[in-house]
Amino acid sequence: MSDWFSSSYMARKGVAKGVAGKVHHLTEAAQGEYKYVYGAYAEPVLTIAPGDVVVAETLDAFGGAIKTVDDLPSQKLNFPFVNPQNGPIFVEGAEKGDVLCVRIERIVPRGPQPAGTSALIPEFGGLAANAGTPMLNKPLPERVMKYEVTEQGVRFNDKIMLPYEPFIGTLGVSPEIEAVLSLQPDYWGGNMDLPDVAPGAILYFPVQTKGAYLFLGDCHGRQGDGELCGVAVEINSTTTVQVDLIKSWTIGWPRLENAEFFMAIGSARPMEDAARIAYRELIRWLVADFGFDELEAYFLLTQAGKMRVGNMVDPKYTLGASIRKDFLPPA
Repeated sequence: MSDWFSSSYMARKGVAKGVAGKVHHLTEAAQGEYKYVYGAYAEPVLTIAPGDVVVAETLDAFGGAIKTVDDLPSQKLNFPFVNPQNGPIFVEGAEKGDVLCVRIERIVPRGPQPAGTSALIPEFGGLAANAGTPMLNKPLPERVMKYEVTEQGVRFNDKIMLPYEPFIGTLGVSPEIEAVLSLQPDYWGGNMDLPDVAPGAILYFPVQTKGAYLFLGDCHGRQGDGELCGVAVEINSTTTVQVDLIKSWTIGWPRLENAEFFMAIGSARPMEDAARIAYRELIRWLVADFGFDELEAYFLLTQAGKMRVGNMVDPKYTLGASIRKDFLPPA
């Protein structure tokens, strides 16, 4: 295992200690009906042990319904049946008060080219009126863009090639009692659309129910901060994750760790409340694990914290507050 991973929370505190277990292939056929709701009320499609690896065939946010630039979302999509998810995956031993660890290993685009899709959807997007912010102006015109997406890059047009920087747009665990749309982010994770949820990162989720009920889907070939028009480079993917469990580590909101930084993630509207949640959770992390008192951590993040805008378009906005690992003493 890499040097940084061996020092990660997952490797140090996880039940499996970072050692990979059995590999499970969650193909489209094995998944069967994809899910549009996060909750503990659907039968698990897969049961795994801590340390196991899942190779999942995810669908794009449109479930593959938009195949050409002429396929308008208003004609092809059946809201709210968008953002299909693999899962739920039952993790043996997971109980409320634990933390589920998801290490993202690889995200590979699959399917015929052009494999990537983006679109302008009526009354959706960061610069458009929507249900939460209704206005009298007419919606923007519908438009679809298709992109060639490979591990070598995302071809925006004949003149622009963008780097392939994939991530999982929607990832999380079941809430304790709610059944919520896969479009919604909150304390369980969900549709965070945060580009740092990428290969090389480990996500930590507060387990709310027995078995955790892990869901994942909505992979992107890349995305700018905020997911401005509401739709990133949506792709079908083959996504590989390793799952572990940290017993009796109670956290309030999702956390992220990679080689360079620690991040706490908050989702809310208005956007400043998402930022407050994220920074408060990061302060609590610094106090609990790194020896800071609360006000000292507040000062440190004022001078050294970073804020990442995941999305500014979903039912709740998602922001990640982070600090570089090399600014901190050993945990």
